[in-house]
Amino acid sequence: MVGIVGYGTYIPRHRIKVEAIAKVWGADAPSYERGLLLKEKSVPTPDQDTITMSVEAAKNALRRAQIDPSEIGAVYVGSESHPYAVKPSGTVLAEAIGATPEVHCADFEFACKAGTEGMFVCIGLVQAGLIRYGLGVGADTSQGAPGDALEYSAAAGAAAFIFGDDKVVAEVEETYAYMTDTPDFWRREHQFYPEHGGRFTGEPAYFKHIMGAARGIMAKANATAADFTYVIFHQPNGKFPQRVGKMLGFTKTQIEPGWLSPTLGNTYSGSSPMGLASTLDIAKAGDRILLVSYGSGAGSDAFIFRVTERIDEVRDVAPRTRDQLDNNKVYIDYGTYAKFRGKIRKAT
Repeated sequence: MVGIVGYGTYIPRHRIKVEAIAKVWGADAPSYERGLLLKEKSVPTPDQDTITMSVEAAKNALRRAQIDPSEIGAVYVGSESHPYAVKPSGTVLAEAIGATPEVHCADFEFACKAGTEGMFVCIGLVQAGLIRYGLGVGADTSQGAPGDALEYSAAAGAAAFIFGDDKVVAEVEETYAYMTDTPDFWRREHQFYPEHGGRFTGEPAYFKHIMGAARGIMAKANATAADFTYVIFHQPNGKFPQRVGKMLGFTKTQIEPGWLSPTLGNTYSGSSPMGLASTLDIAKAGDRILLVSYGSGAGSDAFIFRVTERIDEVRDVAPRTRDQLDNNKVYIDYGTYAKFRGKIRKAT
């Protein structure tokens, strides 16, 4: 039985409200709240990045896994905001958590599905018997150009999952992938902010791939929406996951435990993995969970998990995701936000 052995998340304390961003650019804040179901988002401080958040999330995953980090055979960090263009994030993370030099490390990039990409590979390596445990992390300090629609949602956070074939808290029943060449969102080398295709990012991109992956894995498992207790979709905003869930026959009750974006924002590679962690925080033995990620460019990874009785033993060993999201928040104004995110830069 291969599955999740431990999981953990990390969310920065600082937040900015949608209305604080809208006020600066003369936009209508209520339209973002009503239309995209966004209220506020997390903001990393200048000393927080993909690596530091990955370390915190991985430490929480290790607390729940209750394993020796030297037994981890692979460490994969998925992100589109790796601190270095050349130096890997994975080696820093691996050493920080106490993995041995024999560990295999790699950094993944596939827009917002880079986190589930690492999870997908860890599952395969454990199933093949090549490693005992594998750590897959999705983390981002996502970027949005000043005044762009992305600025209202681009947030920060990390989720880490350790996979193995013992001490399993959620068994992997099925995996599935669905990919096409759809250029809805991109950032070239040396560009500070990404560009996007506006409304094009919806129907031919997000919805086509989420539905393709979800329908594919449900057909593979001979399952319908009613066979799942919970479902998590990638969350570029609050509206899209609710809409695609309805299109696929899922209810709000199935979606809401992992629906974080209204007060978290879009954590890019950490988005759907953080939703999965939040769902595991309240799931019970026997619950069946569907996870479908999405990454621009474009593709989706899909997973079916079945929760085991071990979840009750480890759930409260580390901070729950909702507790981090809802408590100890520090609100900042747009000027502080711009300073934190490096939006004010010297002319060259």
